[in-house]
Amino acid sequence: MATITASMVKELRERTGLGMMDCKKALTKADGDMEKAIEDLRKASGLKAAKKASRVAAEGVVMTKIAEDGNYGVVVEINSETDFVARDENFLSFAKQCLEMAYSNSEADVNALLEAGIENTRQALVQKIGENINLRRVERLRFDDANQGIIESYVHSNNRIAVLISLKGGDEALARDISMHVAAVNPMVVRAEEVPEDVLAKESEIYSSQARESGKPEEIVEKMISGRLRKFVAEVSLLEQDFVKDPDTKVGALLKEAGADIVQFIRYEVGEGIEKEEEDFAAEVAAQLNG
Repeated sequence: MATITASMVKELRERTGLGMMDCKKALTKADGDMEKAIEDLRKASGLKAAKKASRVAAEGVVMTKIAEDGNYGVVVEINSETDFVARDENFLSFAKQCLEMAYSNSEADVNALLEAGIENTRQALVQKIGENINLRRVERLRFDDANQGIIESYVHSNNRIAVLISLKGGDEALARDISMHVAAVNPMVVRAEEVPEDVLAKESEIYSSQARESGKPEEIVEKMISGRLRKFVAEVSLLEQDFVKDPDTKVGALLKEAGADIVQFIRYEVGEGIEKEEEDFAAEVAAQLNG
């Protein structure tokens, strides 16, 4: 049996980022073989990552990167289980690595990025931090030519909301202002006619039920429904919204004055659409006491 020295444990810790006891156990099991210990730890990392994959990761960060000529941009979301880990330097370093790879591999989806090497890093980070961590999604905007328009982004200071926007006409300052507006107000679509039919049908059903409870004549009820639908569409359509920095001006009017037009926007908010598990701490403590 090989003697496991403190320097061996130190080297393994530096190479894997894992705790002292994990490294010492791995070296002992591998009879002092450093490479074998690393291989065993990587296998254990995969098992640990697989076990934690069932746990909900709804915290994390969103990040963007824009090409210098402004014709290409990417946005990513990387999730952790807790906000505490989302601020951890190791997690943020992994998130930046995901962003850079998504930027460089301009056609790759999440699975392709994981297969390109991110998965090994992710599993090692799960092993080190002890939480489920995911590269959840990635999207891009691009123009074939820098003269076609501007790609700009805005990331809120807490890295929980990010916006990518493509603009024809205008300038970077205008594109950034509109990005900030999208981050703050969260429009559903750019133009009123883009509101999905199923959304309109659902809202119409709700307004119809509310209006008919008023007991007013049918023709009045129909006008009430129509008016509420128009108001709803205006509220969720970017061009119809009051500009957040100047509520007396509509976003559409602001763009028209600048001779600009919005092609598309993408808005990410950390954890949106993910159902978080409700934790019953009292029940958990009771179970531990009884166990």
